Amino acid sequence: MRIAHFCDSHTGRPDGVIRSTELTVALLRDAGLPVDLYRPGTVPSVPVPFRQVRVGLPFRARPADIVHAHTSGPIGVTGFRAAAAWRVPLVVTWHTDLLAYADLFAEIPAGAAWCARSLGLGWTPREYRELTRPGAVRRRRLEVLGRALFARMAVAIAPSGKTAAGFAAFQPTVPVHVLPTPVSVDPAFAEHRDRNVVLSVGRGTPEKNPELLLQAFAKVVASRPATRLILLGVHRQRRHLTHRVAALGLGGHVDIQPPVPYRQVSDLYRSSGVLAFASTTDTQGLVLAEAEAHGLPVVLADRGLATRPGRVGGDRFTCEPEPDAFAAALLRMLDDESLRARVISEGRRAAEAYSPEIFRDRLLEIYRSARPVTELRPRAD
Repeated sequence: MRIAHFCDSHTGRPDGVIRSTELTVALLRDAGLPVDLYRPGTVPSVPVPFRQVRVGLPFRARPADIVHAHTSGPIGVTGFRAAAAWRVPLVVTWHTDLLAYADLFAEIPAGAAWCARSLGLGWTPREYRELTRPGAVRRRRLEVLGRALFARMAVAIAPSGKTAAGFAAFQPTVPVHVLPTPVSVDPAFAEHRDRNVVLSVGRGTPEKNPELLLQAFAKVVASRPATRLILLGVHRQRRHLTHRVAALGLGGHVDIQPPVPYRQVSDLYRSSGVLAFASTTDTQGLVLAEAEAHGLPVVLADRGLATRPGRVGGDRFTCEPEPDAFAAALLRMLDDESLRARVISEGRRAAEAYSPEIFRDRLLEIYRSARPVTELRPRAD
């Protein structure tokens, strides 16, 4: 069984899509399966100015028995078209919440227009123009696109229950499996940490909600003046965040750092006091499981991601996505010994219970159960 993976994200980009894709490919290859990975770097691509993005150029893929697409850009859509041409099952992991990101990133509606044209959906000029209108009009057009994408899938994979629930907007008629990305438990776990360090890992762009985090952290500093915040992974919006730090009187308390190799991220997981997760648009929040596997307690402002992949113990420690609640939750996690001990234990046990091998075996079962889409379903308007 040859498997072809298609992904528009690339190595070195600070997002969970490429890390999840490359981990999946590595696990399958380690099991002795022939796997092809098509991404920028393995296929021709060009950089997008002022973005940490590369756009794939046309290429020819080697026929496979299963196509697994992780994105819906030029490379991902090549996978969609290849599955139809080869008459093999198309499995899609829905890594990105397009509906949530559409009003934040110009490339989302632009990419949606390109995707609709490449798949031959037959939209009228008026329908394409709807993608330029923020809010409800654009959302409805993206829902139409989503239904067309699902109509071409044999199986849809959601990396969290939250994401699977969001599929309702696309009215899927295919099997949906919840299959989070696994992480490996850190063998160097130690409970001796700097309780004065709050760590945030991710981009500094609006979808990650850094404004909520900074406002909440200002309240944390008011109660614990020695506390510091590390914003790790900031590439774009650095100047804006620097201005906001100064405006909130947090100069000297916040360290804004660019993306670094994962080894350095692991070091910060081991040494920090708490991971603060302010985003409410993530489909799984891979950094949550990574932190837990390193014994770092997590506070998150998205109740949709409260369930851990291993489903061991209780839910993650969550709060409402507003500054007072987030600050109170962070302060409690830093100072409440019994809460910290429970959250650390449950996080590590969940990571141990959901191993990479379990993920791989479940994915292979999904592949074996998938059947080609022999006829496209009627267009949904």
